[in-house]
Amino acid sequence: MDPPNQPKSLSTNLFYLFLLLSTNLLTLFISSTFYSSSSCSLNPISSTTTFTKRSSPSTTDSDGTGNPETPQATIDLPSEFLAFSSGQVLPLGFNTNFDSDTFYPPVGQACTRFPDELSRFMSYKVNGSCPDDELFAQKLLLKGCEPLPRRRCRPAAQPDYVEPNPLPTSLWTTPPNSSVVWTAYTCKDYTCLINRVKTQKGFDDCKDCFDLHGREKNRWASRQSIEGSLDFTIDEVLATKKPGTIRIGLDIGGGVATFAVRMRERNITIITTSMNLNGPFNNFIASRGVMPLYISISQRLPFFDNTLDIVHSMHVLSNWIPSTLLHFLMFDIYRVLRPGGLFWLDHFFCVEDQFLDVYKPLIESIGFIKLKWVVGKKLDRGAELREMYLSALLEKPLKNSW
Repeated sequence: MDPPNQPKSLSTNLFYLFLLLSTNLLTLFISSTFYSSSSCSLNPISSTTTFTKRSSPSTTDSDGTGNPETPQATIDLPSEFLAFSSGQVLPLGFNTNFDSDTFYPPVGQACTRFPDELSRFMSYKVNGSCPDDELFAQKLLLKGCEPLPRRRCRPAAQPDYVEPNPLPTSLWTTPPNSSVVWTAYTCKDYTCLINRVKTQKGFDDCKDCFDLHGREKNRWASRQSIEGSLDFTIDEVLATKKPGTIRIGLDIGGGVATFAVRMRERNITIITTSMNLNGPFNNFIASRGVMPLYISISQRLPFFDNTLDIVHSMHVLSNWIPSTLLHFLMFDIYRVLRPGGLFWLDHFFCVEDQFLDVYKPLIESIGFIKLKWVVGKKLDRGAELREMYLSALLEKPLKNSW
């Protein structure tokens, strides 16, 4: 046996070198063969991302075995949508508030269900002017693409815009026409909107609302309602609580915000949600000097739990809303009201059978205390339709509301 420290011969070293090179070449050959035959791709991700749609699980394949097919259709999403909605790495790294180092801007879940409309909405010149597409954008939002993705462009505006009327004059003054871009609406000025209840056939949401010297002038203005009336007054609602404890609130689907104006006259701040359904409701509300909020009834209310003193809604919450969605919405109202807060359900519309079978138990399931509960018939289209209204003043329990 050779001594341990004796150097190996040249032939032995060459043999080991040959063996090492051979094994490396063999490894390289096997690896390249495997990857070339596999479906993996090492190409970088392209700038256009695809959205995959799958068929319903109940779909069966053509051989009748019952195994579901999963045909895939890829949809190209616009680059500006991806630029906004893709995860954005935080410049300062991991943030303990987010529990992440990446921020994902929110967009409506349904946006990618309408790729053509989404592509049109997100097609514009970056840093330039946005398309004048208010009507189109609102329809996309109402389909469920809410919130709409942000855009990097400047919205359409009137070139001759003037400063609004000062408070308190603005509360009961029709604003100038230059405060609105009229492209999306049938009427092209406020005179047309004010007169449309007389001149325009067919249905429009809140058709007579823009006439501040008509029915709006007297809405909620009475000091006392008739016993058993569906029309509660603001003062009798406020009288159910200690003076000064109703301070902030929300009006859901509040038309032109006359409710908010009436409450402002009592030093109460109300935010009004509204859509622009064939009328510039949000512009009009803002011009009056109260706060509009452009969200649909599908959107989670953007307020923290147990914070608002009062929530009001007139006509909007009715039987046109799917009952499951309405149930979620009612609980969302309960969520944002503080303990002891008031929910004023003003003229909830349905038919008699629906009320007894669906809506009465639905409302009662939320957990409110009934302060006022008045049911009345809606007779303007005939008693045979058995249509009805519910007006209710409901209170979130002050104790044990959870």
